[in-house]
Amino acid sequence: MSEVEKASNSAPETVTALLDVLNTTDSNGNEALNATAKFVATPEGTALAYGSLVLMALVPIFFGALRSVACSKSKNTSDMPETITSREAAKFPIIASCTLFGLYLFFKVFSQEYINLLLSAYFFVLGVLALSHTTSPLLSRIFPSSVPNKQYQLLFTQGAGEAKEEIINYEFDTNNLVCLLCSSVVGVWYVLKKHWIANNLFGLAFALNGVELLHLNNVSTGCILLGGLFVYDIFWVFGTNVMVTVAKSFEAPIKLVFPQDLLEKGLNASNFAMLGLGDIVIPGIFIALLLRFDVSLKKNSRTYFCSSFLAYIFGLGLTIYVMHTFKHAQPALLYLVPACVGFPVVVALFKGELTEMFSYESFEGVLPASPRLTSFPSISGSPASLAASMNAVSMATDSPHRLRLKNAAM
Repeated sequence: MSEVEKASNSAPETVTALLDVLNTTDSNGNEALNATAKFVATPEGTALAYGSLVLMALVPIFFGALRSVACSKSKNTSDMPETITSREAAKFPIIASCTLFGLYLFFKVFSQEYINLLLSAYFFVLGVLALSHTTSPLLSRIFPSSVPNKQYQLLFTQGAGEAKEEIINYEFDTNNLVCLLCSSVVGVWYVLKKHWIANNLFGLAFALNGVELLHLNNVSTGCILLGGLFVYDIFWVFGTNVMVTVAKSFEAPIKLVFPQDLLEKGLNASNFAMLGLGDIVIPGIFIALLLRFDVSLKKNSRTYFCSSFLAYIFGLGLTIYVMHTFKHAQPALLYLVPACVGFPVVVALFKGELTEMFSYESFEGVLPASPRLTSFPSISGSPASLAASMNAVSMATDSPHRLRLKNAAM
């Protein structure tokens, strides 16, 4: 659930004070505005912020979908995607609701300062690995050939002889090491400053990895998942204030932000429009599935991918338009789901390929599910593969906390 709202990117110790000047929603759904703290964005600043958010949303969907095709054909066990089945898709909205409400209670009972401190540490590790996995292919192309790319291995075992068991078998090279170091610098920057650029670097990495590594096994599963989250999004946005409370309390790079006062204050701007990663990743994995379906048709065309990609742009634009028209928070999936599902279905009906589309199974080249943690944690593979596994689990776990679109001028 995404939300474009006015916010402030502050350190944990100032969150409580800043919440007092934010627009809030009471238990009856009535908006309470603090007139003295209200920020009125210029038309230019609003257009720049919204346009930048839309562009940043399209980048991970486009490149993540392309990388998902290569990922589905990979024979390397460390690069296997996480495949979502219809049963998992049906249970996901229920699990997401329980997680969301649990977070709501957690923030009500415990100090949000300490909770966000733990979240910062968690997302530091996860963000560094995800960003390293995202930038590693690019760095491998520009890495100077004169610099030797040495191979390293970190091995930790338990027991001896035939009873020896690998706990950690971590393989990496110089290229991976450079990516990890650069990503760690971004991580330290985010933890210390909570700067919006560092937040966006992590957010883009999470979104791209989520679209690349979370695979729907067929179109029916995608419809079940999107349909369930469609209802989930509407209920938690319009039915309660739970999502608003969690969104304002949750400090983590699970959203993309862009300042509306960038033209006035430059990089020190502090009034942000936001777009949650969930409204990028959830439709994105469905769009990636349709790209793999296009590839399976072997017609050298990307009809379904292009139609769903354009539908996403239309749905996101419609959300922003309705939000501004009615001056009220809007659940983005209310518009994105019908668009992203409806457009490709209409195209399939027109081309007479509806049966083929729903019978397509995205299993080609995908090996069995990656091993889970047992009594002893086992880590193997390169930093890229470790980031892939951790990020896939994170996107499935954190997606309930997606923010809704909300009028940033409120």
